[in-house]
Amino acid sequence: MLDFTLENLSAEDIERLRAVYEPLAQSVRELVDATVRTQADAEAVAAAKAEIDSATARLRSRQLDGTFGVRYLATGERMAWGNPVIGIRNPIAPPLVIRRDASGKSYCDFHLGAAYEGPPGHVHGGVAALVLDHLLGEAASDGVNPRFTGTITLRYLRATRLGRLHAEATTTRTDGVKTFAAGHLADDEGVTVEAEGVFILPRWAREG
Repeated sequence: MLDFTLENLSAEDIERLRAVYEPLAQSVRELVDATVRTQADAEAVAAAKAEIDSATARLRSRQLDGTFGVRYLATGERMAWGNPVIGIRNPIAPPLVIRRDASGKSYCDFHLGAAYEGPPGHVHGGVAALVLDHLLGEAASDGVNPRFTGTITLRYLRATRLGRLHAEATTTRTDGVKTFAAGHLADDEGVTVEAEGVFILPRWAREG
């Protein structure tokens, strides 16, 4: 069974923590992009590295023993701040802000830059899969218990250009503990990747 944590935090506590850590992650995202694209000379790179190493040591002076995990508030709200897709504390995450409309469709608009490149100027296929796996899982979940990926199939129609992107997913049917979902990723010229998946209600959630 996975180890989820229950946090006794108020809305004010959440906003205070967000105000501290979200800007830090965004600055590191900017640093990653700058690292990929810089053409600074060796002296400037060495100086930047020393500053980064110093900042890293400062942050490591007090840190979690392990990962951030997934934390739940008493209200049922989920804090997946370390998640590589939506985590506001994870610089790897774009991060996606996923919304759900009245029909139940989950969707998001986001930007992928140089850190996510595969073919020149285009999104790495594994990153496209990561985004769609997460989004289909969100669409399949009921907001209380998660559904975990059983199988997922992707069809790459063409390369996805880096830049502003749109993704959406919806549930197609439910069969017992299995929920079926489908969705796609698109750039400004249209759909680039289609996905279908089966998502499973975990055993511990069925027993609850």
